[in-house]
Amino acid sequence: METPGSQSSLHRANLERVVRAVRLAGSLTQAEIARTTGLSAATVSNIVRELKEGGTVEVTPTSAGGRRARAVSLSGDAGIVIGVDFGHTHLRVAVGNLAHQVLAEESEPLDVDASSTQGFDRAEQLVNRLIEATGVDRSKIAGVGLGVPGPIDLESGSLGSSAILPGWIGTKPAEELQGRLGVPVHVDNDANLGALGELVWGSGRGVRDLAYIKVASGVGAGLVINGTIYRGPGGTAGEIGHITLDESGPVCRCGNRGCLETFAAARYVLPLLQSSHGTDLTMEGVVRLARDGDPGCRRVIADVGRHIGSGVANLCNLLNPSRVVLGGDLAEAGELVLGPIRESVGRYAIPSAARQLSVLPGALGGRAEVLGALALALSEMGDSTLLDSTLHAATPAFT
Repeated sequence: METPGSQSSLHRANLERVVRAVRLAGSLTQAEIARTTGLSAATVSNIVRELKEGGTVEVTPTSAGGRRARAVSLSGDAGIVIGVDFGHTHLRVAVGNLAHQVLAEESEPLDVDASSTQGFDRAEQLVNRLIEATGVDRSKIAGVGLGVPGPIDLESGSLGSSAILPGWIGTKPAEELQGRLGVPVHVDNDANLGALGELVWGSGRGVRDLAYIKVASGVGAGLVINGTIYRGPGGTAGEIGHITLDESGPVCRCGNRGCLETFAAARYVLPLLQSSHGTDLTMEGVVRLARDGDPGCRRVIADVGRHIGSGVANLCNLLNPSRVVLGGDLAEAGELVLGPIRESVGRYAIPSAARQLSVLPGALGGRAEVLGALALALSEMGDSTLLDSTLHAATPAFT
């Protein structure tokens, strides 16, 4: 038994710091581990050697700043995590290992509004199919990250708004999926997972404060403050779609008038073009036509960008993020939408906040949320199993 403050207790704490840093980042050089953990270079070197001997990490040659270095990542066979993303029209599942490598990924159409039971049935089937396809041992599953297109009540674990997913009223998504798969499941809304995905793998890499704006059937934001998702005490932080732009505007599904969502979400934007472009138009189609030069679609995209920019300006004034990442189909419009966003930010945000802000398209496209689900599972899993295997495999050189 380890005594608090003892040499063995300190050693295990240092092991945990190193393993957690590598697990969250995917891969770090030893110098980066030292900066991240605050441990000395010598201590990091000793711990990495011990973890490598125990089969917990892999070390590969790399370069950093033009110099030779060693990249440290968790062993590819140390365990796997699963990401499940429920969109309004799709289900996407990914299987990845602890070294941040995606082993398998698949998406299929799904009307998530119809029935929660149907959605969970399909998710269970797809997860089982991908596990079988990869040939991984189910005992290696460390956890599952689950994304849903609605706010999660942090206390109860249930969906917090019946107006968004009426077919899911009263459901507890994490509890339901955990009962089916028999492994720990961690749930969050899709905007937060999009932010996590871009933070770990995409346009948010290297920053500590950002907002991920997702525009689809609704408008939401995932907020990262000091490298951590900010959810608020009730789990509803980031509902940027319900910032009021016009008190006399259209009635929103939340019951208020003139919310940002009523000027930017697909369900409100597409009808503007139906008389000229037909009723089968999608946001993906609007973006494609706008990029090809269609004047009506370009005007609508620009208007949406200016409205989003008003909401982003409010975020700048309140939180002063260093980066805003735009996700969803709208991000594919590039400067056609990013330019108007920046224009509104420049007009309505505090000048110092606007100057420090960069507005970028997401790098992961429709994969942002499912990769964020993998990142959620990675961040929530414990390190005990990994460390126990290391400590049993080698006699520790206390550091």
